[in-house]
Amino acid sequence: MAIVLFTDFGSADIYVGQVKAVLQRLAPPIPVIDLLHDAPAFNVRASAHLLATMIGQFAKESVFLAVVDPGVGGARDAVVMQADDRWFVAPDNGLLSVVAARSVSGHCARIVWQPQQLSTSFHGRDLFAPVAATLAVQGTLPKDWLEHCDGLKVEFGGDDLSEVIYVDHFGNAHTGICASGIPREALLVIDGRSLRYAQVYSESAEGAAFWYQNSQGLVEIAVNCGSAAQILGLKIGDCVSWA
Repeated sequence: MAIVLFTDFGSADIYVGQVKAVLQRLAPPIPVIDLLHDAPAFNVRASAHLLATMIGQFAKESVFLAVVDPGVGGARDAVVMQADDRWFVAPDNGLLSVVAARSVSGHCARIVWQPQQLSTSFHGRDLFAPVAATLAVQGTLPKDWLEHCDGLKVEFGGDDLSEVIYVDHFGNAHTGICASGIPREALLVIDGRSLRYAQVYSESAEGAAFWYQNSQGLVEIAVNCGSAAQILGLKIGDCVSWA
């Protein structure tokens, strides 16, 4: 059991520590794991696909506190979702929809509880963190905190996303495409460039770009001993096709 944080708050900014302060106060015995705090900022669709690829390593009953929330303070709902025996606390803006679409079993409920003090701009700290902490400690939530809903309001579906969804600090560009279904002889086309497959970095010459199956099972664009993002000019949202 752990509380797992997935946000676009930034690893070096002031927000993660404030969320952790709430978790430490309300759920002191529960480990907190920083899965990612540099999710694509404001990009809910890319983040939803990224989150869905990263949950499989975590134990059942883990509680994921997921916040990529450009609509914070607006009309979007807040939800608790159980999917394949893992819990998720997040805004209902599509962030959980890829997880939901790919899960075998699950259900969700709308969060109607509110704390005495609720910042309009920091629901991650004031709303989602207390809910996640309570869920982690008690294994359930008070019934009056929740309201039944038939499903998520915003759904992206479970299909692959043929775009760059994340660029890591090495400059590798992760796509939302499951690599297992792509023939190894296929050429990846991005921004007019065609890239061949390599199983590992050492199969390509130093400075050469290629695509491969990364550790998350996704198609990733890389350069041997270099930054694909810099050399190829890649960014989140760039479209990928095949030839």
